Amino acid sequence: MSESRQRPPFKGPRWIITLVVLVTVVVITAFIYPPRNSVACYMFSGPGCPLYQQFLLVPTRELTDSEAAAQVVMNEIMNLPQSKTANPKLAFMFLTPGTLPFEPLWEMFFRGHENKFSVYVHASKKSPVHTSSYFVGRDIHSHKVAWGQISMVDAERRLLAHALVDPDNQHFILLSDSCVPLFDFNYIYNHLIFANLSFIDCFEDPGPHGSGRYSQHMLPEVEKKDFRKGSQWFSMKRKHAIVVMADSLYYTKFKLYCRPNMEGRNCYADEHYFPTLFNMIDPDGIANWSVTHVDWSEGKWHPKLYNARDITPYLIRKIKSIQLAYHVTSDLKKVTTVKPCLWKGEQRPCYLFARKFNPETLDRLMYLFPNYTSLV
Repeated sequence: MSESRQRPPFKGPRWIITLVVLVTVVVITAFIYPPRNSVACYMFSGPGCPLYQQFLLVPTRELTDSEAAAQVVMNEIMNLPQSKTANPKLAFMFLTPGTLPFEPLWEMFFRGHENKFSVYVHASKKSPVHTSSYFVGRDIHSHKVAWGQISMVDAERRLLAHALVDPDNQHFILLSDSCVPLFDFNYIYNHLIFANLSFIDCFEDPGPHGSGRYSQHMLPEVEKKDFRKGSQWFSMKRKHAIVVMADSLYYTKFKLYCRPNMEGRNCYADEHYFPTLFNMIDPDGIANWSVTHVDWSEGKWHPKLYNARDITPYLIRKIKSIQLAYHVTSDLKKVTTVKPCLWKGEQRPCYLFARKFNPETLDRLMYLFPNYTSLV
């Protein structure tokens, strides 16, 4: 017998393993980052592909005629290029029962910035007597407003409609008669005009004061999973203000089925309409917190009212230094959600305005106002 030859070591498994790894990497890369018009795009249907995106947008149910029309209008508005203006302005919209007690303070705030803002006043009970020239002639046609009723949303929409007439108005701020500014005009102007979000408070509350207020009559357009809650004190970009004006479908659902003492529930449209609307149409376009601070720590139906003895540099500094937004559910679990207040990725103070201040605090606030910028 001839001597058998000794075989060299078999290297096949290494080649196979290397080949499999390379193919796997290529496949995963093609799935995640395919050229948008490539064969790989349509083979793998990755997130970057039109085919994949089209698949994601397929509704889970057939839309009603009104809903389909509303979505077309909303999408057209949301896809419009940002309007360019040589003189972008802030629209300050005051929702008040009558005279504004803090006009002298707002006059200090506005002075020297006359071409960068507009003022609109909606007085729901009696015509206000103005003490500042910035407010004279700025009253809009108003109607009575009842707390917790759809008339509150109607007033907010009425203010937006008047403010939108001026094409230079690029950011719209809803304020009450008890609101005061926390920073100087330039800081607030730059913060809002150059923001990439609308500051609309929005969170999911499964408790009785959140989803517990939802009515099945809102179906099919508004589902319970989309129902949200938030503060009524918003500030929003122009395109979002136009969306509010264009909406009749979702507004009607809240007008008919979100009101006090309906089916044993107390649903307040001003706390739910805007958060739910924007959660449905542009959840990534809102900040999910309001730029107006309100203290609910007393656990009452109304927020804490600041009196003259409360107005100290410490209080102003404390509110201005808040950089985290808190939401607490109304169920027994009392789940607290905390998120940083980010402005283009940079953590900043959450609040630009605050309420609720007693008129007696005016003198004290005016005394402190010149030093607001140093109270950080």
